[in-house]
Amino acid sequence: MQTFQQDCIELAWRKFNRGEVSRRALLAGLAALGATATVGDAAAQAARNLVMVNWGGIANDGFGRFYGDPFAAANPGWRVVQDSTGPSAGRIRSMVESGRVTWDICDSSATSATLLGGLNLLNRIDYNVVDRNNVIGPTFALDHGAAPYSFSNVLVYDSTKFPNGGPTSWADFWDLRRFPGTRLLRRDAAGALDAAQMALGKDPRNLYPLDIRACIAKVREIRRNCVFWNSGSESEQFIRTGEAVMGQIWHTRAKVLEQESNGRFKHIWNQGILQPGIFVSPRGNPGGEMVQRLLASMLSNPEQQVELLKFLGNGPTNPRAAALVPEEFKRFNPTDPANAAVQVAQNGTWWGSVYAQANADYIDMVTG
Repeated sequence: MQTFQQDCIELAWRKFNRGEVSRRALLAGLAALGATATVGDAAAQAARNLVMVNWGGIANDGFGRFYGDPFAAANPGWRVVQDSTGPSAGRIRSMVESGRVTWDICDSSATSATLLGGLNLLNRIDYNVVDRNNVIGPTFALDHGAAPYSFSNVLVYDSTKFPNGGPTSWADFWDLRRFPGTRLLRRDAAGALDAAQMALGKDPRNLYPLDIRACIAKVREIRRNCVFWNSGSESEQFIRTGEAVMGQIWHTRAKVLEQESNGRFKHIWNQGILQPGIFVSPRGNPGGEMVQRLLASMLSNPEQQVELLKFLGNGPTNPRAAALVPEEFKRFNPTDPANAAVQVAQNGTWWGSVYAQANADYIDMVTG
């Protein structure tokens, strides 16, 4: 199953290969994602290095220019190196339990932060060093992780199929009579079940905890009129080819569809599911407490976060960033105040406590 982070890197390379961005812009964007050349264990163990683990990418010096250089300037003798082998929850757990930790900070998720933190496999975030005021809300600053970027699951639809007006809510998404056609959902419970709960009529302002059994039953209602995606490019293709007339996809892919179709494919922010791009630190990390300063630096730089929004669409999480976003990008920014106000901030802490069984039950329903 492709992660949002992996999909961002795929989008970056597609833009570069099409000539839509320069190599400098590519390096800049990948740097902001923390996606640079892989380093081996020797580099990871080198003195005064901090190792950031991401989901892939081959940029050479971009990360150094965007995050490493400012961090090194403020902390002489330290540098940030990259390992792009993929920081899955399983790999983090194995590394910590073996006692051979070579990673300092990992691009993860709120769900994994809750799960691994509850198993005492992660460092707690030191909020005496990391400033909670540098994120827009509590779901972006957890006990065992914090988020320098954001993303959303949004409802996208083909406007040519609905000349009298498209869907405006998840209740409409489930209404096959008023809005006929095949639906698209991710082959993952997180996101799909949140939407199902809203379709069941629960107040989005008080959405959690979800009624998992009822939500799975709600998805089962449209199972025979639904296709399921595993990667961002696959979700885009389902909509582009007309195999699905509407779907729940990442906002970055919805932006691509809207722009490349000259507005035929539209998306709405209403009842979007706003999620944090959480970074975590494995317990026993070689860089020790210095990783807290690195995370603090990542959260405190709104200018860098806006550059990432402009390049790929990832939302900034620093509250000072909104004022820096150019007008033409505000519509595509998940954390723009107007867009965030109509979305639901996903409760990653709750999801982390139930995800394993809930997702297994969801997949059983999808494949059954």
